[in-house]
Amino acid sequence: MDKPDAGTLTRADLAESLHREVGLSRADAARLVEQILGHMCESLSKGENVKISGFGSFILRDKGERVGRNPKTGVEVPIAPRRVLTFRASQMMRDRIVAGD
Repeated sequence: MDKPDAGTLTRADLAESLHREVGLSRADAARLVEQILGHMCESLSKGENVKISGFGSFILRDKGERVGRNPKTGVEVPIAPRRVLTFRASQMMRDRIVAGD
């Protein structure tokens, strides 16, 4: 996954990397990326957290209802309860990011 410009890693980039490094056909690589992401989305939609060892965890949190304030007018507005997705990088990933690997 060598990208000289600091851009965004896309599904196509992941599939291309699988094609080059593993030797899968482009179609099989794209299908595999879609299956993995689909499985992750399905698990998260069921309320399950997703942990990838050495990479990090996708964690669902339920946030309760709270009162927010419009910064311009100061009017209080209720913010509905919702479920949010957070990502927490593993220590190994954090160390690699700091080292610039």
